[in-house]
Amino acid sequence: MLNPFYKTLLKIIAFLPLPLIHGLGFLLGWISYLYDKKLARRIRNNLYKSNITVNAKAKKRLIRLTISETGKSILETLAIWTKSQRSVLKWVKFCDGWQHVESALAAKKGIIFLTPHLGCFEITSRYYAAQHPLTVLYTPAKKQWLADIMDSGRERSKTQLAPANLNGVRRLLKALKSGEAVGILPDQVPDEGDGVVATYFGQPAYTMTLVSKLYDATNAIVLLAYGERLSWGRGYNIHIEPMKGGTSPQHINDAIEQLVRKKPEQYLWSYRRFKLPDQARQKRTKILS
Repeated sequence: MLNPFYKTLLKIIAFLPLPLIHGLGFLLGWISYLYDKKLARRIRNNLYKSNITVNAKAKKRLIRLTISETGKSILETLAIWTKSQRSVLKWVKFCDGWQHVESALAAKKGIIFLTPHLGCFEITSRYYAAQHPLTVLYTPAKKQWLADIMDSGRERSKTQLAPANLNGVRRLLKALKSGEAVGILPDQVPDEGDGVVATYFGQPAYTMTLVSKLYDATNAIVLLAYGERLSWGRGYNIHIEPMKGGTSPQHINDAIEQLVRKKPEQYLWSYRRFKLPDQARQKRTKILS
């Protein structure tokens, strides 16, 4: 049962137009950055580690942009989970690369969508699932109220959820073998034992091996997708392109890095992407010693 406060908050968000949602998100991002010291430190550390900018001035500017975009991503996600499908789909202004989807569907091999934490990653699944079945791998939220909102918001139209465990992987395999699509956040840190250390923006990052295993088992077509957030709440452009060069963890990290460099301010730098499990950290220490 959803708390009355959260229920009221969601009703308000569902009523708001996108420009106002992004405006409030801008404020939320700065409030969070100023009052949550851990969040602020993580954003700065991740951006410094990535070495994505050329000088100190550019880094400071990117941090400022990242703060506002992070706030926008939080509120827009809640809105997408609560608004009607018709309202949400109106926010999509353009889809670049849909021909790759049509080609993959015609091949009937199944599709593995790799959607990193870039731009609005929720809009891409809603857009595709409005037309075709989609099974999405996810990690349940720790807070029950958020888990309830997440589950009800994502399980709409033709979307099915697959938890990040053995049962969830079986659901992904079943969908792919039926010629359907699955969605994965490839830059999500996997549980220990489910990944390997690969380079990401010049840093060691524990990276999932699931994608390559699914590909080897099904020969599915792998596509990269992300929802570019347009300025002033104008909506989103969805970009889809084929994965090139292989599906190893390193190939995936390289591909995501290329996407992020196109819109670095819209990447979720607040995420603990460079977190290493104990075993992986020990291996790295031995290599460096």
